Formats: sequence, C-alpha cells, structure tokens
Amino acid sequence: MPGTSFLRFWAPGLVALGAMLSTCEDSPADPRNVEQQLQGTWLREYAMHGMKARRILTLQLDGSFRERVRVVDGAGAVTQYDHEGTWLYDGTNLKRKYTLMNGEPPSRLNLPFATFQISFESNDEFLGIDHIRGHRVHYRRVAPETQP
Repeated sequence: MPGTSFLRFWAPGLVALGAMLSTCEDSPADPRNVEQQLQGTWLREYAMHGMKARRILTLQLDGSFRERVRVVDGAGAVTQYDHEGTWLYDGTNLKRKYTLMNGEPPSRLNLPFATFQISFESNDEFLGIDHIRGHRVHYRRVAPETQP
C-alpha cells in the first residue's frame, strides 16, 4: 500500500520533530535565576500631567532595595525622593515593601508596597504590570552610578 510506506518512512521523523518542539515550549523560569537577573540598577522614565520623572531602582543581593526619584514639574521645579526597603520575586511578581520614605519610616496605617507582575523583554529590560492600580511600567538596566 502506498500510504503505509509513506507513514513508515515519515513517522519516525514526525515523532522526533514533535519531541524536539515540545522541549522548545516556554517553561516557567526558575525564581532563583530571575532574582539573579533582577539584581542591579534599573531606570524608569516617564512623563504625565506636565511632569517628568526618573526613578533609579537598585535591587541588592541581600533582598534590600533603594529607589531614588527625581521629579520635574511643568514649571521646572525639581523634587527628589530617596526610599529604601526590601524586595523579593515570588515566581511571577516583583514585590517591594518600603521601610524608609525620605529617611523616615512610613506610617503604620499605610505601609507602602509595590507589586508588579514582570516579564523580561531582554536581559536588560523588563515590563511590570500593577494589576491593582492598573498601570504598566518599563525598566531598563543602567550603570550603578546613574543618577535620577
């Protein structure tokens, strides 16, 4: 039968191709590898309502972070902020808990947290989605000495 020889000839190749393609599927990233990839200094720049902001986020190996922010309003007035806290990656989200806001502990009634579901565009860029507040952020890796 002509159909039988076709299958006999191509079936092993099709099975091998299927097995090869199944190993190419995206598998969940190992959180430890993502944590290592997240360590370093990241820049986020954005503009809205007539103001421009630059945020420098430094994620340390020990689970601490520092965030320095420079905001320029429409009139050119500059305001700077310096925050610190702890961070972790839970397998899906980059989570930050602020422990100092401009050198002062935050109010116990309103502890600031930031949680973003992240995805990497490259080794040096990631996108974050804040599902609670409904906005997206984009960070790119920069040199540690970068200023806000």
